[in-house]
Amino acid sequence: MSAIHINKNNFENEVMHAEKTVLLDFWAPWCGPCRMVSPIIDEIAAERTDIRVGKINVDEEPELAAQFNVMSIPTLVVIKNGRIVNEAMGARPKSAILSLL
Repeated sequence: MSAIHINKNNFENEVMHAEKTVLLDFWAPWCGPCRMVSPIIDEIAAERTDIRVGKINVDEEPELAAQFNVMSIPTLVVIKNGRIVNEAMGARPKSAILSLL
C-alpha cells in the first residue's frame, strides 16, 4: 500500500478513526531532509500492511500542522486509537522510524 495524502477533509476518517496505527509524515517539497525521508516513508508504507502511512504537506495544510504543533519538518507522528503515542523531528534512518511504531 502507498502512503495516503492527508488533508483536512480526510483527516478524521483516515487518521483519527483508523483501526490501524497511523504514521504521519509532516513535510514540504522545499525541505531537503523531508526529501531524504520521503522514500523511506514510501518504503515503510509498501512493506507494512499492519499500519496506515499518511503524508501531510505543511504548506497545503497549515491547520493540521498547527494542530500538531509542528515547528520543524520533517516531523513524524504515530497515532493509535486517535491519540499521539510517539513523535520525532528531523531526518531519521529507517530503523529509527520503525522503532517509533
